[in-house]
Amino acid sequence: MEKRTNYCGNITAKYIGQKVNLYGWVQRVRNLGNLVFIDLRDREGLVQVVINHDSGQELMHLADQLGNEYVIQVKGEVVKRSSINPEMKTGEVEINAQELIILNKSQNPPFEIKDNIEVGEQTRLKYRYLDLRRPSLQKALILRSKILQATHEYFDKNGFINIETPILGKSSPEGARDYLVPSRIYPGSFYALPQSPQLFKQLLMGAGFDKYYQLSRCFRDEDLRGDRQPEFTQIDMETSFTDEEQVQEYTEGLLKKVMKDVMGIDLKTPIDRITWTEAMNNYGTDKPDLRFGMKIHDLSPIFKNSDFKVFSNAISAGGFVKGIAVKNGAETYSRKQIEKKQDFIKRFHAKGLAWVKFENEEFNGPIARFLNEENQAALIKEFSLTGGELLVFIADKWKVCCDSLDHLRREFAKETNIIPKHVFNFVWVVDWPLFEYDEGIGRWIAAHHPFTMPDDEGIKLLDTDPHKAHARSYDIVMNGDELGGGSIRIHKRSIQEKMLKALGFSKKRAYEQFGYLLDALDMGFPPHAGLAIGLDRFAMLLAEKDNIRDVLAFPKNANASEPMMHAPAPVAEQQLADLGIEVEAQYHESVAKIETTLKQQAEETAAKNTSWDEN
Repeated sequence: MEKRTNYCGNITAKYIGQKVNLYGWVQRVRNLGNLVFIDLRDREGLVQVVINHDSGQELMHLADQLGNEYVIQVKGEVVKRSSINPEMKTGEVEINAQELIILNKSQNPPFEIKDNIEVGEQTRLKYRYLDLRRPSLQKALILRSKILQATHEYFDKNGFINIETPILGKSSPEGARDYLVPSRIYPGSFYALPQSPQLFKQLLMGAGFDKYYQLSRCFRDEDLRGDRQPEFTQIDMETSFTDEEQVQEYTEGLLKKVMKDVMGIDLKTPIDRITWTEAMNNYGTDKPDLRFGMKIHDLSPIFKNSDFKVFSNAISAGGFVKGIAVKNGAETYSRKQIEKKQDFIKRFHAKGLAWVKFENEEFNGPIARFLNEENQAALIKEFSLTGGELLVFIADKWKVCCDSLDHLRREFAKETNIIPKHVFNFVWVVDWPLFEYDEGIGRWIAAHHPFTMPDDEGIKLLDTDPHKAHARSYDIVMNGDELGGGSIRIHKRSIQEKMLKALGFSKKRAYEQFGYLLDALDMGFPPHAGLAIGLDRFAMLLAEKDNIRDVLAFPKNANASEPMMHAPAPVAEQQLADLGIEVEAQYHESVAKIETTLKQQAEETAAKNTSWDEN
């Protein structure tokens, strides 16, 4: 085929007077009888093609056959448009067509190829190859590609070595559930897909590759949400003979390059740092959104002796009273709207939401009568109240207060429209606890992972009170999302054994799971550290998308299935037999239902398309 002159969306005024050869998809045809306008689209945008009677009857006849999503080739001259469209990059020009070739026809697509379409996600994912033609998704994937390019350039320039680690590995007892792959050669044994390359990259440090990086594919079998997928990519980095500051400096260099190359933004470094305790106390979360204020205030000293027993009893029981002030919230929110927030915070085990409004230098609302003059003066001073604020309070355990007010803070910020647009805010969260208590499973787990080095005091606490220890770890947070996390790693066997013991591992179980690592740590292992950034989440935030699926080419839906290829899907009995796998009876019932559905879908598709029989 002849080489195209440029992409359709790049044909600007500098091409006026030139002959061009373009390829693309027909976005729209407007046939006015003696004049035909064609919007021709490719990944870079649209350009207008014009055909009239001067172009010849053959060309007019071809134009009359065109439909949406036909693939065509157009040759012609670039001329200035009589009616300029300032909304389009190509709005100053149009193509006077001199030749048109239909390269392929298209059936009528199930939805229009444009942004802001009203169609269900299941349908869009079923026809993902059509969905990906939409401009916003193409821009998002191109943006993701630019992040990758900048990443490779940065690490190469800074002496890092790109090393791939295995996809088929050993199951780990920590973190999310593993995806398992049965072994045909070793019946009854399984590989596990990596949740991260954590131990492999640490072993590479022991091997002497002191600067490693990888665009690593990771897999986690967990419940999905808008910023999660079963398979994802992380920008993985590990270095030897470094400390926290050096790893953070490398990370900031990468972020600076990505923001400049991809977004044209000069990122100011060094990036601000706050401690984990500051983040939790001021924002209720370890991933605070600092694009707006509305900090959480500890009001326990004000209400310690309050006549309002909900507050004073919570404090005397070892809890807290914490609150936030919503500017202009007094007028914005009715009693009914505020009380609806009660439902939101029940998921965090909050018993209730107390509130007052401050208007015309007075407090009013359900608990206003419990506020004495001293309380009122203290609240005015604490929140710098000027009038028109809504104050909401949670009286409960520290974690319940944090979780509830973090959620309310984000909700109020969205609803009152105080979050600035097109702003990208980064912050380091440092000095983390080494452990956290998981109420769901009822035991202590590693706040990051079991290979994180405690700080100096924490090393001593491993023998006496390990759950009070702090870690040499750090997270990079962007716009209220955890962009990446890292830590100094344990490089001594004695400390690693103590860490595993604190997590409840017996000596036998520790060796069964991590014996190879413990042995390696005895072989001259260097001090090392690293960090991993979630590429998909990074791309989502820079593209200002609400769902991570919008920056992935072929994602899974919320049920972890892929509607286009119908994955996961049943396999043949012989395949199961080869693997030595026998499934339960209810599995066969499930398989039968799935196979029936797939058969029906195949029959429907075949009925719509008769080209096979015709040929």
